[in-house]
Parts: sequence; C-alpha cells; structure tokens
Amino acid sequence: MPNLKLDRIDRKILALLQENGRQPNNELADQVGLSPSPCLRRVKALEEAGVISRYVALVDPASVDLPVNIFVSVGLDRQIEERIDAFEAAVMERPEVLECYLMSGDADYLLRVVVPDLASYERFLKEHLTRIPGVAGIRSSFALKQVRYRTALPLGHLPG
Repeated sequence: MPNLKLDRIDRKILALLQENGRQPNNELADQVGLSPSPCLRRVKALEEAGVISRYVALVDPASVDLPVNIFVSVGLDRQIEERIDAFEAAVMERPEVLECYLMSGDADYLLRVVVPDLASYERFLKEHLTRIPGVAGIRSSFALKQVRYRTALPLGHLPG
C-alpha cells in the first residue's frame, strides 16, 4: 500500500464517507470545499492506496431476525501454527462469526457471533466450534443491550 499523506480535506472526505458511503460526489465535493473532479480524484486515490478498503450497507440485525449477539472467548490447547491456522480457517467458514481477533491475555481468540436465538447458538457450539481441532475452552458472554455501535473510525488523532 503506497504511503499516502492525509491532509485536512482527505480526513474530511473520510469522515463524511464513513457516515454515508453512498453520498454523491457533487455533494461530497461541496461539503469539503472542492469542485467535483478534484474531489473524485482524492476519493480514487484513497481507494487505490487502500485507505478506503470497501463500501458496505449496514443492516439492522433485529430486522433480519438476528437479535442475539454473543462474545465468545476461545482457548486453544496449544498455540502452534497448525492449531492457529486450523482455527482461523474454520471460523472464516462460519457466517455467524462476524468478527474474530487473535488475543493476548486469558483467551487466544475473541469472536463476535450473531444468531436468531439460543438454540441456534447451541447448534453452532456443538456442531462447529467445539469440533475445531485444538479448541480447549469456550466462554460465552451474551450481550443484553447494545449501548453503542459505530463503524466510523475516529480520525481526530491524525496530524494537520
């Protein structure tokens, strides 16, 4: 990825696109104080540099019957390359797993899983997660209420 120096206008473009990725270029240009052509060039440069990796639609989980959000801590029996690779490959195949992080501390991995109900989570555990080679321990924490959810990264720390 090329080393792209972000200025004030680039940061403003990123902030606005994180809030509304479907914003028309002419509106975006107006909000950042550019004409449409230079604004579009900047957006393309941000995409080509990998700063903007993709555009997505955020779907409300409850509206598609996925109200249960579980954070799952997973411990492996050994932290060796073959166990790590097998675990990561297995969770990549599971659509219920929205996020997976290799962790430091007590757990080896932290997963965020969404399912329609507790029975679905039980099936996911029994039929998939517990069958991954090397899984030695699983601790599940059920989210009772979503207090805050954001996808926009905070950009205030960037210079300029």
